[in-house]
Amino acid sequence: MTEFWLISAPGEKTCQQTWDKLMMATTRTNNLSTNNKFNIPDLKVGTLDVLVGLSDELAKLDTFVESVVKKVAQYMADVLEDSRDKVQENLLANGVDLVTYITRFQWDMAKYPIKQSLKNISEIISKQAMQIDNDLKARASAYNNLKGNLQNLERKNAGSLLTRSLADIVKKEDFVLDSEYLITMLVVVPKTGYAEWQKTYETLSEMVVPRSTKLLFEDNESGLFSVTLFRKAIDDFKHKARENKFTVRDFQYNEEEMKADKEEMTRLSTDKKKQFGPLVRWLKVNFSEAFIAWVHIKALRVFVESVLRYGLPVNFQAMLLQPNKKNMKKLREVLYDLYKHLDSSAAIIDASMDIPGLNLSQQEYYPYVYYKIDCNLLDFKV
Repeated sequence: MTEFWLISAPGEKTCQQTWDKLMMATTRTNNLSTNNKFNIPDLKVGTLDVLVGLSDELAKLDTFVESVVKKVAQYMADVLEDSRDKVQENLLANGVDLVTYITRFQWDMAKYPIKQSLKNISEIISKQAMQIDNDLKARASAYNNLKGNLQNLERKNAGSLLTRSLADIVKKEDFVLDSEYLITMLVVVPKTGYAEWQKTYETLSEMVVPRSTKLLFEDNESGLFSVTLFRKAIDDFKHKARENKFTVRDFQYNEEEMKADKEEMTRLSTDKKKQFGPLVRWLKVNFSEAFIAWVHIKALRVFVESVLRYGLPVNFQAMLLQPNKKNMKKLREVLYDLYKHLDSSAAIIDASMDIPGLNLSQQEYYPYVYYKIDCNLLDFKV
């Protein structure tokens, strides 16, 4: 993905002239950037006081909506855990990829009617973003709980023989059941200790049934052996086994419990599959909504800032630059030369100075109106 510079400059005799000048300086001879006109409709200006207040509010709203866009994108990546290469194709705005949407931006009159005041439009966007944010929290929480429970069960059914669930390994016929005197124990023996186990298990304590051991299962490190003994010898057998580095697993064969565990896993797995489709659809729709809202905020900010800087009547050209990565520094210099006349103070501002009342880092202040739109929304590379 990529980053864009959304800038504006006052119209000269016409806005077209402003556009032609930019094109001449940045693309005709030196290929510094790919440029598009950025169409902002005739919005209601309102009073100067309102615009000044709105400038601050929109800055905060911009940050908030960007965070919502990123959260939805990141959660999409989390949900599509096994197919992260598919994430980007699901992150669309109005059905098209993000670069296409931004470069062909058209104001959405239905969602954000331009007959409304700027403040009203920003409130519509704010409510919409908060709704998406709240819904995402609720949906993510429900899905993560389900996923967490399933992972815990899966963990119980994996891992080493010392800790994993044995329900899917053992069978009824491996045990002496319903005996008043006898019991079958399960013992984990390291692979290096098989010979030692066979040699000593009958004598680890009294009352072990001779030739009663059987290897039921093995993984890379150990084997699970069954052994039958008299109930009264259990404690002594466990103690002696531990001394010989054999681990007795506490396991009671209980068909009902094992069946319930398996059913729970099937239920959780089915629930997760059921929720997956609708959740991905919701994320796609709401990513699009949030991203569209975010670009509209950028448009509002350019409009408000341009009116505050360049004055009335409204006469400016908004332009979208996609900088050529290798030439970003050069592009900045060209833009500065092109527009330094717009702000006499800009020429003497040291980039490290703080200007009272300006709460943006100095590096972000230019003689022209400038906002960055960064489409790198994920914190990993796909």
